[in-house]
Amino acid sequence: MANNKIKVGITHGDTNGIGYEVILKAMEDPRMTELCTPVIYGSAKAAAFYRKGLELQPFNMVQINDASQARENEVNIINVVGEDLQIEPGTASKAAGEAAFKALERAVADLREGTIDVLVTAPINKDTIQSPTFSFPGHTEYLESSLGDGDKSLMMLCTEGLRVALVTAHMPLARVPESVTKEAILEKLSIFNESLKKDFGIEAPKIAVLSLNPHAGENGLLGKEEQETIIPAINEASEDGIWAFGPYASDGFFGTEAYNTFDGVLAMYHDQGLTPFKTLAMSSGVNYTAGLKFIRTSPDHGTGFDIAGQDKASPESMIHAIYMAIDVFRNRKSHAYAHRNPLRRQYFDKSKDNVVLDLTKDDSSND
Repeated sequence: MANNKIKVGITHGDTNGIGYEVILKAMEDPRMTELCTPVIYGSAKAAAFYRKGLELQPFNMVQINDASQARENEVNIINVVGEDLQIEPGTASKAAGEAAFKALERAVADLREGTIDVLVTAPINKDTIQSPTFSFPGHTEYLESSLGDGDKSLMMLCTEGLRVALVTAHMPLARVPESVTKEAILEKLSIFNESLKKDFGIEAPKIAVLSLNPHAGENGLLGKEEQETIIPAINEASEDGIWAFGPYASDGFFGTEAYNTFDGVLAMYHDQGLTPFKTLAMSSGVNYTAGLKFIRTSPDHGTGFDIAGQDKASPESMIHAIYMAIDVFRNRKSHAYAHRNPLRRQYFDKSKDNVVLDLTKDDSSND
């Protein structure tokens, strides 16, 4: 029987964190396998270990060797880690980091090959995953390198009614000012605008751009980046047809809930955008990698070492990440269909009955 449901690849993340707990809790709802075909990249041993300590509704987990073998109406798992994996909940270890990378590497290869449709990643520990084969500050940068094919990625945090994207992401704060250039802002605005259209179905998105300095620089008193960099970038983006507005001081912008009047918010650096976002939507937020041909989402939380193995982790963000990956997949198809070749321009020749002339064809050969 052909597998017609969307195949959702799910990497297990750091095996000593809350990845398996949120994955298993998400999978216990039978509606999940009605909606999609989950394929977990991980370890049956680790899944069994964490499953034993959770009070879950019973569900089957089928071990397969390849995503092409995934069964509909079942939770599928591919073993990418050996039986010798040591599971130590709450402990940062190189073994857990290596297990996280093996799952990610295999899933990314399958995503590129098309044996899964979308990718959802459980949290990694950005330190323990470092190795000669992974030298990136996070998932976003690795995915841009592995799947970008020259395209640039954009880190976006999403929930209902609020989408926050970043000009600079996983970067030391001291390097942010020199990295917030006019070119960088324009690049991120362009990616953001296209993603809001294609991935979220917003035909003419309005984007708020935050300032870098307090009080939007106070006309240069508290910094000149707004006048010299950010405002010129907004003006140029507007000339290119992007509805960009600002710059807005972050504290007042979020404090007055001004974000409710925009489809997206572009922040200059990580904590400027993510601190208010997670304050507002920590449980339901989703990390989305925009700008690439491939779809990847993730829960907006980390490894949760402090509660790992204690049956305290909420699966809500993981569930929303799976739903969003499916929604983006469908939205892209709808957008491509709606913006396929335009309808052929036609008119009726009134001198003849029911004859349609197609003005898009070159009939010079018939002259």
